[in-house]
Amino acid sequence: MNDERKDHMNPIIDMRDVSFAYGEQADLALANINLAIDEGSFVGIIGPSGAGKSTLASILSGAIPHHYSGSLYGETRVAGLDTCEVTLTDIARVVGSVLQDIDAQMVASVVEDEMLFGLENFGVPHDQIEERVTAALDAVGITDLRDREIATLSGGQKQKVAIAAILALAPRVLVLDEPTAALDPASSRAVFEILREAQRLTGVTVIIIEQMVALLAEYCERIIVLDRGEIALDGAPHEVFAHSSELRAIGVDSPRTARVSNSLSDLGLVDATLPALSIDEAEELVRSALRDSGALAAANHTEMPYLRATTNEPPSRCLTEQVGNRAEGTGRDAASSPMVELHGVSFSYGPGSASVDGIDLSVKRGEILALVGQNGAGKTTLTKLLNGLLKPSAGSVHIAGLDTRTTPVSTLAAHVATLFQNPDRQLCRPTVLDEVAFGLELHGAEGPVARERATAVVERFGLPSDAAPFSLSRGQRQLVALAGVVVLDPEVIILDEPTSGLDYRECMTVMETVRERARAGAAVVMVCHDMEVVSDFATSLAVMANGRVIACGPTQHVFAQRDILKRACVAPPQVVALSERLASSADPSFAGITEVSELVNRVKELMTRA
Repeated sequence: MNDERKDHMNPIIDMRDVSFAYGEQADLALANINLAIDEGSFVGIIGPSGAGKSTLASILSGAIPHHYSGSLYGETRVAGLDTCEVTLTDIARVVGSVLQDIDAQMVASVVEDEMLFGLENFGVPHDQIEERVTAALDAVGITDLRDREIATLSGGQKQKVAIAAILALAPRVLVLDEPTAALDPASSRAVFEILREAQRLTGVTVIIIEQMVALLAEYCERIIVLDRGEIALDGAPHEVFAHSSELRAIGVDSPRTARVSNSLSDLGLVDATLPALSIDEAEELVRSALRDSGALAAANHTEMPYLRATTNEPPSRCLTEQVGNRAEGTGRDAASSPMVELHGVSFSYGPGSASVDGIDLSVKRGEILALVGQNGAGKTTLTKLLNGLLKPSAGSVHIAGLDTRTTPVSTLAAHVATLFQNPDRQLCRPTVLDEVAFGLELHGAEGPVARERATAVVERFGLPSDAAPFSLSRGQRQLVALAGVVVLDPEVIILDEPTSGLDYRECMTVMETVRERARAGAAVVMVCHDMEVVSDFATSLAVMANGRVIACGPTQHVFAQRDILKRACVAPPQVVALSERLASSADPSFAGITEVSELVNRVKELMTRA
């Protein structure tokens, strides 16, 4: 028994020398994994796409070897059960799983039936079923969805249904693969709160695969980093995120507060052996450094203009003249004319379903407009109105001057390209290169020309051109779908959660490509729940709640409207929140800072000046 196992004498998860290769592939998806997880612990697993995270989840849930074929070596025991010697049903009584592909997990058409399916199949006594269903729906905050058809739910709402259905089964181990990928910031935090409360009340072991590193740092007791099928780092959050440079090389992000503290430490400005993993920790670290150097200004507790929430703005107008981007009067040139215009747009699927109401928006060339807000606010519905898949019941939508009510979708497709929330719904060709070239061929490009242009984009994204798209990880499939959009060089790009499921490196590849297309003249409308991505890349921001736009303007201006963000279940990025805190408690010059490097430089300037 090695040193690790001396600390885990009776682990609920015990993996010894586990390796796995899919089908007849020679390459190992996991290699020599030795892992012990104590019962009742809360463990986060991170790593780049293709690192083996979902494979590890499949082994823990019994899907490997009972569902996926391949070569499995070593031994995995769950609650003492050898997963190779018991049935999948036996494992499922111990381990509850929430898959990365939520649609593949759903078996019923109505939320209540989805909840009942597992309970009835596992033989839960009938006198306990109603209590379990009600408690699980209430815990996840979706009691109002009980009678809804699953097909009418947003991706985030489906995610909550899947989590509720598993919680109702009361497993001893919960394995969740990217559970917050489609959730708004408040819902993402709510999921972690639900999991922590379940851990506290029932002693359930939580194993969560996730890219939201700030949440992992806050809630997990232990972080495991996978890279190329092996364990690269394993320890407490403060220990793991102290290796920010190593994590960046692997393709994993660190919380922005950790980046701040690590950068300050590297410059010798603070004496911090462990990183700051919360805004509270980062604020205290900076204040202490300024205090010790004599640079700490008297705290300014008066409200400053940049922090004031402007709730008296028109609730549903977001025309680009509001943010200084629209030329007025006659004689506007083509570059200043809006590529996307919505005037008084309304649409509803029916009672109880997502809708939009009275939307006014305008986006011009070179602009990246981010749509943010809670799940079910109408963001995805709005994107479908933009590409013509839906027609407004009131108002008008114009794309590149074309009225979507009277223009065929095939004609609109020559001007606007869409990346859907689920990339699997737009992949249909046998190889990556074929997939990326397909759109060009549909638009009339000759085969050799289409493949030449597709090859350049495939190489830009670092994708394997001859691979079958569905043999790739979820994040890589997202890149394939985006490559198929970018290669068309559209005038308008619609992105619905473009970074969902991507690792840090892939996220940067996607968003830098989007920024390049905007700089080349495209108008971009992006639905995004990752506020760090929005802060880094969006030039303007529209906040949606209950089908309406409740605030719009320059990104950082809107992020300062805390009351508006709260109404829409949106939290500002860590650096924005930290700069606000420091402007109030340390020095007013921190006001408006949005970048890690800018904040670090401001600390350096103040300390040098003191």
